[in-house]
Amino acid sequence: MPRRWGVSEAGRAGLELAARQGAVLREALKDAVVAAGRALAVPVARQAGRVVVRRVVLAVDQEATVPRGPSVRAAQSEPRSVNPDRPLSAARSSRRGGADAGCAPCRRAMVSFRRTAVLDATDESGDDPALIGFMDHPSNSAPLPPRAAEAHALDIARDLPGERILCTTLGRAQAGRTLAAERPTANVTVWFLDLFRHDLAREDIARGESSAAPAAGNARLVCAADMPEGPFDLVVLPTASGGEAELTREVIQQALLNMCEGGKLVVSTDNPRDRWLHEQLTATGETVRVRQGADTVTYIIEKTHEPAKVRDFSCEIVFRDRGRLLKGLTRPGVFSHRRIDPGARHLLNAVDVAPDTRVLDIGCGPGSVGLGMAARDPTVHAHAFDSSARAVACTQWGAVTNGLPNLHVALEAHGGVPDPGTYDLALANPPYYADFRIAALFVEAARRGLAPGGTLLVVTKQPSWYLEQLPAEWDSVAREEVKHYHVIEAVRRDGAAEITWGGRHEAWSPETDAEDE
Repeated sequence: MPRRWGVSEAGRAGLELAARQGAVLREALKDAVVAAGRALAVPVARQAGRVVVRRVVLAVDQEATVPRGPSVRAAQSEPRSVNPDRPLSAARSSRRGGADAGCAPCRRAMVSFRRTAVLDATDESGDDPALIGFMDHPSNSAPLPPRAAEAHALDIARDLPGERILCTTLGRAQAGRTLAAERPTANVTVWFLDLFRHDLAREDIARGESSAAPAAGNARLVCAADMPEGPFDLVVLPTASGGEAELTREVIQQALLNMCEGGKLVVSTDNPRDRWLHEQLTATGETVRVRQGADTVTYIIEKTHEPAKVRDFSCEIVFRDRGRLLKGLTRPGVFSHRRIDPGARHLLNAVDVAPDTRVLDIGCGPGSVGLGMAARDPTVHAHAFDSSARAVACTQWGAVTNGLPNLHVALEAHGGVPDPGTYDLALANPPYYADFRIAALFVEAARRGLAPGGTLLVVTKQPSWYLEQLPAEWDSVAREEVKHYHVIEAVRRDGAAEITWGGRHEAWSPETDAEDE
């Protein structure tokens, strides 16, 4: 007779008791999280089954809304800016004031919106919920400690000689700043590929958020597409195990090229069982020493000869837009390396631009979208920007190579554009990570750059956030699905508040290069 499995009465009672205790513990933990947030003046929100406190996300089993400073308002089921019953419309000119003024340049699909709770843009303390969790820590918190790999690399580097030092960082330049403070006669350079990270570290230094402040003039922060030229006698490269492999290879190669003979290279990773990084360093032909940590491993190389072979990690791509072949350049560390992103292709296909259109390419990456827009008509004025120095360099290369003086490029981390409020069309392909916080920054940059009646087009695989959030501040929100992607369209509302951007704006165009020559 087959055996039948069941639960005894005692076992069932035990399971019920455990369930009750688990529910009590779960509720207590929710309350503790909210209380801790209030005690620390940290914005806390319970939405859609989640409790969010800065970088801590705790899953909960019920939906609730807890006041946390900003008021909570309900978006209407059918906002005045949305007509879910309107028919699809063909692609139109993006130029405002034409025959189709106010209409957007992509075909629309019928869109319905569910009732949802929307947090106000700012709370009474001035914190922006869109930035919660995007920053590594709030500006009034304790100094941010270095991550494990950077801390281990720093410990090793402290015992090595060096007066011309270059460091990269996984955070806020902690290793470079500490070495600069401990060696007041040394010249320390901290290299960033991303201007946003560069600015965070610079702000930390200005606030004095470091246990050891750099001596005056002996530490500099540099944001550039390539490693600053040496020679350096000590290079410190902390890496993350989930980082981009080609970028790590190229940075190691650049370090060896910019080191003097006899200089020391310190490379660390947060993978204590690493083999891949060790193999890359061994392939240089130099002797590799290993220092094992509890959660990290660090390698030390002394340079004895120049690299026998120097590899070019960049890649030229060719793509067609409206019958014209365009050349682009991609590099490790730039979005969509070695190919044109399908989302960028869908954006290009969704847009028709009229003469004299002013276009923003937000977070341009290698510049495919901006290149396509500028190539459509020589009277189109395209402005592309990104916080990645390499992305900006790739887009600059594309503008020069394709002969597009009407494409201007800027290294920008804060959304600033020349002549805000004057653009007709903003295009964006935001990244999916950071729980839409970066997407919120892209949308806000578009709102500030566009003129009233200007159009925003966003391409994404995850449309829900945009369809829920945009109607509160935008008109005529619509969606079109194209091959597993969604093109979201919205029109900037008249009378939207204007906010002056802070931060630095570094603009570039082919004409400025010609003037410099």
